[in-house]
Amino acid sequence: MFNGIKKDIEYIIENDPASMKKIEVFLLYPSVHARIVHRWSHALYKRKRFFTARLLSQISRFFTGIEIHPGAKMGDSILIDHGMGVVIGETAEVGNRVTIYHGATLGGTGKDTGKRHPTVGDDVFIGAGAKVLGPVNIGSNTKIGANAVVLDDVPDNVTVVGIPGRIVRKNNVNNHIENHPFLRSL
Repeated sequence: MFNGIKKDIEYIIENDPASMKKIEVFLLYPSVHARIVHRWSHALYKRKRFFTARLLSQISRFFTGIEIHPGAKMGDSILIDHGMGVVIGETAEVGNRVTIYHGATLGGTGKDTGKRHPTVGDDVFIGAGAKVLGPVNIGSNTKIGANAVVLDDVPDNVTVVGIPGRIVRKNNVNNHIENHPFLRSL
């Protein structure tokens, strides 16, 4: 558990220009607090102590504004920047080195049973207010733009924006430029 906290703090310092010292991040960042409580509640959830796990989760939500269901599987080195309003559902799986901004949701559509929430790869950026819904797969090295609504699988190495989410960059090339009729003729 301590190694996981250390990785989260190091990732935050590396990726958040506002962070200064490890002790500051540990004491003042709701992302760290929510992740510590999630580790405890997830352990209880795996031992089928569902009520206690959910109680811890709700207490964490009250203090941090970040709701991570105890059943969610979270990787290492995660930054939930600003945090307020982030929701991560029960069957969500989040990879390593993921940045999630405030207001983002990794949720269900209400239509699925079993695996109902997204699976997020490694090195993913999820912008403020983005909604990733249903049992979709988000590829590694992907960026989801602010307020995007993603309802379908997303491959590796792309940028997705809009409602509904559409790919605008692939392998660091602007998709709308490469598909423009005038520029294709050049």
